[in-house]
Amino acid sequence: MSETIDPPTREEPALPGSERDLDPKPEWQPRYSGSARLKDKVAIVTGGDSGIGRAIAVLFAREGADVAILYLNEHDDAADTKKFVEAEGRRAICIPGDLGDRDFCYRAVQQVVDTFGKLDILINNAGEQHPDEKIEDITEAQLRRTFQTNIFSMFFMVQASMPHEAAGPAQ
Repeated sequence: MSETIDPPTREEPALPGSERDLDPKPEWQPRYSGSARLKDKVAIVTGGDSGIGRAIAVLFAREGADVAILYLNEHDDAADTKKFVEAEGRRAICIPGDLGDRDFCYRAVQQVVDTFGKLDILINNAGEQHPDEKIEDITEAQLRRTFQTNIFSMFFMVQASMPHEAAGPAQ
């Protein structure tokens, strides 16, 4: 693990949380037939285990893409998303890890390329937040951790993905 990674903050140790525990449950199910716009493309969706990330992963599969689901530690949610992608007739892999760790991002991208043979699309969806009543309550550790997940991870994933992505937009 990179030496610059800050540990999870104690403010919300249960993050990211399980989608199974949410009430009401998020609505993510596709409501239309796919049109093969992403036929045979390969996509990475960070935070793909639940919520918006799950919806993206499943809808990309419906459009014909194979999907790599990157997530922190919600293994049951990620397994559910994988099952939903596969139900759309596409392949999926789950890769757990800390996107705030540059080395993990490079390893994850390489795993996707090794598994699927290429990478066409990167969706930087993962994020975290720690709401507080007053700005004075936000600790330095909390702020650093949030930026690692929400900002640094996007740069790390783009840096790791660029050498593998085909030039130009998806056709």
